[in-house]
Amino acid sequence: MSDGALISIVDDDDSIRKATKRLLESVGLKVEDFASAEDFLSSGRPQNSACLILDVQLPGISGLNLQRKLAASKSPVPIVFITGHGEGEVRARALEAGAVDFLQKPFSEKSLFKAIEPFIDRTAAFPASSSSFSVLDNEPEAKAFPITRKSKFDFEQIIGNSPAMQEMLRLARRVAESQVSSILLQGESGTGKDLVAKAIHYASKRAGHPFVAINCAALPPHLIESELFGYEKGAFTDAKTRKEGLLEQDGGGGTVFLDEISELDISLQAKLLRVLEDGSFRRVGGLKDVPFSARVIAASNRDLKSESDAGRFRLDLYYRLAVIQIDMPALSERGDDVLLLADHFISQMGNQKIRGLTPEVARVFRLYEWPGNVRELRNVIERATVLEDGDMISTRYLPRGIVPDSSDGATVRSGRSVVDANAVVSLPVEGIALSEVETSLLLQALKRAGGNQTRAADLLGLTRDQFRYRLKRLRESAVAMA
Repeated sequence: MSDGALISIVDDDDSIRKATKRLLESVGLKVEDFASAEDFLSSGRPQNSACLILDVQLPGISGLNLQRKLAASKSPVPIVFITGHGEGEVRARALEAGAVDFLQKPFSEKSLFKAIEPFIDRTAAFPASSSSFSVLDNEPEAKAFPITRKSKFDFEQIIGNSPAMQEMLRLARRVAESQVSSILLQGESGTGKDLVAKAIHYASKRAGHPFVAINCAALPPHLIESELFGYEKGAFTDAKTRKEGLLEQDGGGGTVFLDEISELDISLQAKLLRVLEDGSFRRVGGLKDVPFSARVIAASNRDLKSESDAGRFRLDLYYRLAVIQIDMPALSERGDDVLLLADHFISQMGNQKIRGLTPEVARVFRLYEWPGNVRELRNVIERATVLEDGDMISTRYLPRGIVPDSSDGATVRSGRSVVDANAVVSLPVEGIALSEVETSLLLQALKRAGGNQTRAADLLGLTRDQFRYRLKRLRESAVAMA
């Protein structure tokens, strides 16, 4: 690398771009950074750059298109691609077109310096007394490069203003800042347990180490032990070399996320308990203990205490995992959060024509049970933004089952409410106190809404405050009669 040359970085993620620049400058390299391919091209730096660190996905001119432009120019630049997605086809095209390397975010310091080393003249780039590069050369590959998608996975990116969601986030933030080593996330499928696990990791002191996600339900039963713990050469017929397990990928001090942990076989649950208790494990066929210091965040869509009572999950492992237990609220318990999330997903879909939901769809969304939770809502929004002809999402393109069907006479619309025609309230011959009818309806609505007062109020055509007032009056009356 000549004295006037430099390394250029093009990435629209400010945190990653700036952190990469700081790292390279800390070892004496000259660095300039750009938020877009257009800025880089207009700067005139393509002619001066010894190496370009380039993000694949960029607004405007993409990373691959920039590569093509530079390859066709008189001054082609060596390119190291970085990406948070690791697309196999894109990787192959980039390398075929001449990219010198393709790094997956978050990448290690060692892998970054290894990629750019051929384009660095050490005598020009580093002070004579500097040993920075030799130190980095000796760092283990498992050490995480402190450039992550932290901004993408922090708590501020989790949407929800409902009391249930705010209480869950308050607890999660406190846990993230603590030293607790085991956390259990419990909630229905699609409630966002993986997002909360990542937010906890990136808000903790462990953020500089890897976040390793393991889906226990996706690992083949006959391979899960060797995948988790690794194996030694000769441990079984096909073990030609030693393989490190997934539990070793945390880099020492990171976070291991065990999703759907209830799917683990009982025998493996015992081995996992030993890991958590002893802080070490053995590879399959191994004789030596491998240290383990990661924080473990486990997640399950089943109640692990009930699974333990039924003999399907070890009670001692449950208690060891649930040092702190965080219960994820279902979407049906989150009131108007469903509308906030719908607006968020609409903005994500890239259909500039769609401005929002019609009032009818907003009402339907608040009343619907959402058995698939946030994941189901996102799929519904994606479908509607593709099919919708107007500028607002209407009921026309919502999946069957979300909008009440009145074609069979079972339901009829009356204003903003849906009334069951087969359950019309009739006045008894002997009469009935109106307060009894109100009490019955309040309790039925509360039960149908799973205890969520906002949703129960919607079922009765009331505001939340009106519902709470009537419920409070009912309870006071019950106390007075007791």
